[in-house]
Amino acid sequence: MEFALSEEQEILSESVSKMIESVCDVDIIRNHSGGDKELRNILKDQFVEMGLPGLLIPEEYGGSGLGVFEASLVAEQIGKYVAPVLWVANSVMVPISLSDKGSSDLAEKWLPQIAKGEVSACIAINEVIGSREDAGLNIEKGKISGTSIFALDGEHEPRIIVTVVDNNFYLVDTKEEDVEISEIPTIDSTRPVSEVIFNSCKAEEISGGKEIIDKVIDAGRVVLAADMLGTSDSMLKKAVEYSLERKQFNRVIGSFQAVKHMCAEMAAELEPCRSLVWYSAYAQDSIPEESRLAACHAKAHLSEVAHNLARIATQVHGGMGFTDLLGLHYWFKRIGLARQILGGPGRVRKEAAEIQGFGVQV
Repeated sequence: MEFALSEEQEILSESVSKMIESVCDVDIIRNHSGGDKELRNILKDQFVEMGLPGLLIPEEYGGSGLGVFEASLVAEQIGKYVAPVLWVANSVMVPISLSDKGSSDLAEKWLPQIAKGEVSACIAINEVIGSREDAGLNIEKGKISGTSIFALDGEHEPRIIVTVVDNNFYLVDTKEEDVEISEIPTIDSTRPVSEVIFNSCKAEEISGGKEIIDKVIDAGRVVLAADMLGTSDSMLKKAVEYSLERKQFNRVIGSFQAVKHMCAEMAAELEPCRSLVWYSAYAQDSIPEESRLAACHAKAHLSEVAHNLARIATQVHGGMGFTDLLGLHYWFKRIGLARQILGGPGRVRKEAAEIQGFGVQV
């Protein structure tokens, strides 16, 4: 068996890469971080034109009917260019949450609209991962009240929000209900997260219970791992390119053994991660008995490797790595936030230990 990308998967990855590269460079990212949101809207339109919001949505609802593996290939390219685009929640987690057969009415209503880009979707489930005193949700007589923080893909005024209360998914239509959404400032300007306040909002229950919640979180973790893979790969290439341009003592710094070792260390750490992410994504689609553990391993390991690689890549750039001139910090910060979303490495490793029956504190 050859574990490699098919021709169609290679075309998908290359097409997404070329599209994002054509509209997203460091100067445009800098403008975006300064408050210009034109790039966000351009990317949204380009993704809709390519049919990407419907990548995981079944063909019967107007989507492509592909899997988490393909979604991870797209996420890798998004991370490579630190593109501020709706993906993890809108195009992966929410479609999966509506995929249970018991939710066919909700799927029939909303999935075709998501696939066409007519509506966007947000997911607010951080309280499942870790609770805070100033956040939490409750439901009474079919109405949700409370606050959820670090919601994903909430920046485009989402039409629907999927959230969790008492180990069940619920869907809230923001057009019909009193929902307040505000952006939470973080270190990463390329991936906004939001605070969502539900003011006694009517909610429709999504079937599946804890099983579908775990499935959605696992898929989200794998896609975030793929995003960090792309971001790390880009930082490695930038470090190598810089080492072959910057001169000291009439030699490029890439000729110094210490710098060679730093670049080699990054490459040696990163390359096995691609196989880990690919296998974890494949497990979500085809090996359900291994999917949870594989997702935990991918998210935890990529969080640590990407963080370490970002640090070394910045060191290779010397003082320039800390300036806004090269913009390296956008990639560094994206990794910093991604490693904490849906559970930091310590939390995710603890879950992996519990899945294997170790019952240890990590």
